[in-house]
Amino acid sequence: MKKIVSAKEAINMIKDGASIMVGGFLSCGTPDILIDELINQNVKELTMICNDTSTPGNDRGKLIENKQVKKVIASHIGTNPETGRQMHDGELEVELIPMGTLIEKIRAKGSGLGGVLTPTGVGTIIEENKDTMEVDGKKYIFEKPLGADFALIYGSKVDKYGNVAFYGTTRNHNTIMATAAETVIIQADEIVDCLDPNDVVIPGLFIDYVVRGS
Repeated sequence: MKKIVSAKEAINMIKDGASIMVGGFLSCGTPDILIDELINQNVKELTMICNDTSTPGNDRGKLIENKQVKKVIASHIGTNPETGRQMHDGELEVELIPMGTLIEKIRAKGSGLGGVLTPTGVGTIIEENKDTMEVDGKKYIFEKPLGADFALIYGSKVDKYGNVAFYGTTRNHNTIMATAAETVIIQADEIVDCLDPNDVVIPGLFIDYVVRGS
């Protein structure tokens, strides 16, 4: 059985300077209660790996506005003008990675791979300062695995063994992030005794702590 803890107990494990992966696409499938607790505890100097920085006043966007993040690794930041402002003013380091490449880098970490080869970005600024390789006459960029100290993810329904089921597109980045962090904390909309094995998307072996959602 997995340990069910409060949001306060879960986030208390995350210290200043930690790296965190945060699931969700904008506000879809985002662990908002866990993010709010990061704000309550004022955890700072975070490196945040995510698809995006949401929008002003919402979930990940609040972490940016509160200046608790020192570096963002994401696919896009265009929906949050504050992220762009902090980046241009030198207050926030931003590393933009094409979405497919970002997921593959995380997947490589979770799979124990040494990296991935991708043609995405060849001949662009993405290629700068990176190793390249030619395979069968085609050029590829070598991308290293990407992991984190913690993954904060969301699940629609989680059982007492940590198995996770999702409704619709809420699964998005949550599934792959669960494999690539030292400690995985999931916010569950509903906690049940046991899921039907056919409904399980993330096996419980990847989950360390479960937090009951609203």
